[in-house]
Amino acid sequence: MSTNDHIDGLLDNNQRWATETEERSPGFFSRLLKQQTPQYLWIGCADSRVPANELVGLLPGELFVHRNVANVVVHSDLNCLSVMQFAVDQLKVQHIIIVGHSNCGGVRAALQDLRVGLVDNWLRHVQDVRNHHQDWLDQLPEEQRVNALCELNVLEQARNACQTTVVQDAWSRGQSVAVHGWVYGLHNGLLKDLSVTAAGPDDVGPAYRRALEALQRRYEAAMGR
Repeated sequence: MSTNDHIDGLLDNNQRWATETEERSPGFFSRLLKQQTPQYLWIGCADSRVPANELVGLLPGELFVHRNVANVVVHSDLNCLSVMQFAVDQLKVQHIIIVGHSNCGGVRAALQDLRVGLVDNWLRHVQDVRNHHQDWLDQLPEEQRVNALCELNVLEQARNACQTTVVQDAWSRGQSVAVHGWVYGLHNGLLKDLSVTAAGPDDVGPAYRRALEALQRRYEAAMGR
């Protein structure tokens, strides 16, 4: 099969999807053209095994999505910040959800200092998370460390999102925006809320500490401590 055959197959799939969608909901695309009013901004990993809309059962127009390697939110990433600002200021989303996933390749590379290429520089952000929690991670069995760091990374990136000027400005003007942290299990298809939700500046520190303590207790309990 040639490369063009593969590409043509994607276009055929799109034709079939568009036809079936319009048959199920006549006028769907005409309505979608007029507006998008999502309540949620999903900031997740670029991993192809984590299809945002499908995981939460939402249609096009119901979920605004930004993805990058290892679901990182940093104050120097103008791409992510621009998406956040458009979502919060223009679309008026009410929830920003940071979503990591188990067995993340980017997190594994950061944990093990694997050299991949240009992305190594991006994964420095995840290595910072690893370094901050290194003593605790070293106490875990080796096979648990990747998933533990995946969850720790979600907590840190959720806190970062809360500290952006976008979210801080929204809160200061009384806009309703809550930040959440979830992790997706590749092994079972389920999303888990890490309970790091913050809906205002006073929530950020306490929510982070509670979520971190709960995460650590859960892993330590699995070790029989």
